Amino acid sequence: METLSNLLHGFAVALIPTNLLSCLVGVAMGTIIGALPGIGPSAGVAILLPLTFGANPTTAMIMLAGIYYGAMYGGTITSVLINTPGESSSVMTTLDGYQMARQGRAGVALGIAALGSFFAGSMGVALLMFFSPLLADFALTFGPPEYFALMVLGFTALAGLSGTSPLKGLISVLLGLLIATVGLDVMTGTSRLTFGRLELLSGIDFLPVAMGLFGLAEVLVGVEKPGGFSIDKADLSLSKVFPRLADWRQSRWPILRGSLLGFIIGVLPGAGATIASFISYALEKRLAKEPERFGRGAIEGVAGPESANNAASAGAMVPLLTLGVPGSATTAIMMGALMMYGLRPGPLLFTQNPDFVWGLIASMYIGNILLVLMNILMIPSFVQILRIPSALLLPLIVVFCVVGVYGLQNSLFDVWLMIFFGLLGYAMKKLDFPTAPLVLALVLGEMLETAFRQSLTMSLGSPAVFLEQPISATLLTLSLLVFLYPLLASLWKGLARGTR
Repeated sequence: METLSNLLHGFAVALIPTNLLSCLVGVAMGTIIGALPGIGPSAGVAILLPLTFGANPTTAMIMLAGIYYGAMYGGTITSVLINTPGESSSVMTTLDGYQMARQGRAGVALGIAALGSFFAGSMGVALLMFFSPLLADFALTFGPPEYFALMVLGFTALAGLSGTSPLKGLISVLLGLLIATVGLDVMTGTSRLTFGRLELLSGIDFLPVAMGLFGLAEVLVGVEKPGGFSIDKADLSLSKVFPRLADWRQSRWPILRGSLLGFIIGVLPGAGATIASFISYALEKRLAKEPERFGRGAIEGVAGPESANNAASAGAMVPLLTLGVPGSATTAIMMGALMMYGLRPGPLLFTQNPDFVWGLIASMYIGNILLVLMNILMIPSFVQILRIPSALLLPLIVVFCVVGVYGLQNSLFDVWLMIFFGLLGYAMKKLDFPTAPLVLALVLGEMLETAFRQSLTMSLGSPAVFLEQPISATLLTLSLLVFLYPLLASLWKGLARGTR
C-alpha cells in the first residue's frame, strides 16, 4: 500500500503543468531522435541536456527520461519503412518489420511495435516500482565472468538468426568480432588492424556498418530490379493499419516474454537494449511452430524485440536510482545530470527526495501513454513514405544514409566506410549470408573481449573462473544446450520416426 500511496503522490507531481509539458516535449523529441540515424538516445540526451539548465531537477529529469524511452519508439520507424536502423537496438526490427512493409503491412508492424512498446514500458515501470531494491542487489552479483557468459549465450542464440545455414551465421559472427577488434586494444592501448589510419584508432562505429549493410545494400538490390523496391500498396486508414485479432494472438506471448526478458537484462549494468532485443528475437524463433516464417515478415519478430528494448530502458533505471550505477550509456549521462542538479543517486534517494523519484516514475507512465497515442495516430503519415516512387525513394535513402553517417563525426572517411559495407552487404545478400549477426557481433565484441580478459586477469589466467561462479556456469550451460538444440531436436525426430 505504501508503494501505491507513493505512486499517487508521484502522479500529483508529474501532472503539474510544467512537468507534463516537459514530458510531452521529451517524448516528442525522443521519437524524432530515434528515427534519425547517427544520434541515438545517449547522444540525444547529451545534446539536449543544456535545454534543462535552470529548470527544477524533477522537471529536467522528466524531460531527459522522456527523450530516452521516446527514442526507443522512434527507432522503429526507419527500421520498418526503409530497412535502416538508427541504432543497434533497432537492428532486429529490420529483419521482419521491413519484410512486413514490403507486403503492404508496414502500418501493422508499426502498430504492434507501438502497442508492444507501451505494454513493455508500462510493465517495466511497474517492476521498477516494486522490485528495484531486489533487482539492484541481483545486478551487483554480475562480474566479468557473468557478463562474458551472458555474451556467449547471446552469440549462441545468434544461430537462430542464421537462416538455413548455421555455418554462414557463424562466419558472419566471426567477421563482426574481427571488425570489433579494430582500434586500440582495450587492455594495453596498442593499436590493432588500423593500417596506419588515424581514423581507425577509435574503432569502427556501429552506424556506418549498419547503414551500409542494411540501407545501402537494400538500395543496391532495389536498383538491379526493373521496378525498384517490391512493395505492396495498402489501405492507410487508421482502422486498416491497426493490428487485427489474429495479429494479437500471434504477438501476445512474444510481447510478454520480451517485456520480462528486456527488463531483467536492462537491470544489468552495461548489458542494454541491444542484447535484450536480439536474445528476444532468437527466443521467439526457437519457440515458433514455423521458424521459417522469421525473416519473411513474422509479426512476432517485431513484437518481441520491440517490447524487449523498451522494457530494457525501464530496467536500466533500476541500478541508476537505487545504486547510483548507470545501466547504459544514456543513464550514465543522466547520472551526470543528477549530480549536476545536486542529487546523489543511490539508496537514500528514495527517502531523501521522494517527490523527485516518484514524480519521475509516474511521468514514465504518462510518457508511455503519450507515446502510444502519438505513434498510433501518426502511422498513416509514416507509411505514406512507401507511396513515394522507387525512382525518388532510392536516392532519398542514399542521401539519408550519407547525411546520417557524415553527421556522426563530420568525416568523409565514415562515408567511405559505409559504402564499403554497403557493397559487402550486397554481396552477403547475394550469397545468402545473414547480416544481423555481423552487426550485433560488432556492437558486443568489445564488451565480450573486455569481460573475458578481465576474468582471466582476476583468476591469474585460469579459465576455471567461468565455471566456479554459479551464474556464469549456469549461463554457459544454457549456451551449450542452445548450441546443441538443433542436433538434439533432429535426433529426437529420428528416434520418433523409428518407433512408429
